[in-house]
Amino acid sequence: MKDTQIKNFISAEKKRQKKVVNLIASENYVSKDVLEALGSELTNKYAEGYPGKRYYGGNLIVDKIEELCRERALKLFKLDPTDWHVNVQALSGSPANLAVYTALIPPGGKIMGMSLDQGGHLTHGHKVSATGKFWTQVPYGVDKVTEVLNYDQLREMAMREKPAIIVCGYTAYPRTIDWTRMREVADAAGSLLMVDMSHIAGLVAGGVYPSPFPYADIVTTTTHKTLRGPRAALIFVKRDMRELDKKIDKAVFPGLQGGPHINQIAAVAVALKEADSQKFVKYASQVMKNAAVLAEELKLAGWRIISGGTDSHLILVDTWNGGVKNEKGAGAVAGKDASSKLEAAGIIVNKNAIPFDSRSPFDPSGIRLGTAAETTRGAKEKDMKKIAQRIDKILRAA
Repeated sequence: MKDTQIKNFISAEKKRQKKVVNLIASENYVSKDVLEALGSELTNKYAEGYPGKRYYGGNLIVDKIEELCRERALKLFKLDPTDWHVNVQALSGSPANLAVYTALIPPGGKIMGMSLDQGGHLTHGHKVSATGKFWTQVPYGVDKVTEVLNYDQLREMAMREKPAIIVCGYTAYPRTIDWTRMREVADAAGSLLMVDMSHIAGLVAGGVYPSPFPYADIVTTTTHKTLRGPRAALIFVKRDMRELDKKIDKAVFPGLQGGPHINQIAAVAVALKEADSQKFVKYASQVMKNAAVLAEELKLAGWRIISGGTDSHLILVDTWNGGVKNEKGAGAVAGKDASSKLEAAGIIVNKNAIPFDSRSPFDPSGIRLGTAAETTRGAKEKDMKKIAQRIDKILRAA
């Protein structure tokens, strides 16, 4: 690379990534093949439109790439193409969710989504997001005692509010979601059921987390978390008389985007093929084992784990109220300080609000941990025990 400044920055970032313990729940490490596709000549091609219906010439090859990506996405999640459609052009998770709402919900309509401070995502209707400005959020959360979803309460809320769409699948909820109950809630209220499985897509693909597809009308996902692909998104839509698939395709293009990033779509296709293997099944299983051990070891060390544990790759730790103080009085650490202390010691996490947090979102009471990235690097249960011990020691230091 002739641009030495950027070259040096890339080199420095590569070194940083190699030397730290990465527990960011939404990050992972892609393969060389994925990187090769991202950096290929495909980035030169403009392909506005869809396969066979482009607005530019010269798309014979890229049409085949997009079609292959669609085929691999449906195959990976064991979906019949006569029953399901997938759009692979969304640039990332937020515009994918925005496209769904744009297509299916009238302005001002209700989105019933989990509150950001309870574990939901900005694009589930939060007021600072476009999804909260164009539509009305009906926020729900977890039970104050158990810190898990109360489906009876959800049903009562849905029956009262009659939202156009109910969104489940979260960014900081560690427990298994009961898709059957969520479907029942949506049916009772006459609502569409959308699952944002961005965090758990790789676990679903690996068969270690229940699939939402038998229950959902729409499933969105990013591809760069547990699925271990590039930064992109997929929108799966059930085919039926409502023609939701056609409406969503039109919302993506020409509604929200111009030409898709074909290099990105090719990289997604590579990642989907990699995930459709026994090697990936073993990987997904190890991610779950590692998370369970990390959560248990931190709990044994005296830290309060939100909801008491995890059923996924994700762990939410209450560092402010949940630490047992040592003889020097240390043990209660705000989330921002906890993140900073750990990063200074080479462990990367993110500060995170916990349910019913009394502290500011900019300096919340907890941290969020995830095991997908370190599992990609070969970490096993014994490594998680050591990491938990290091975290405990760092956070308890005066």
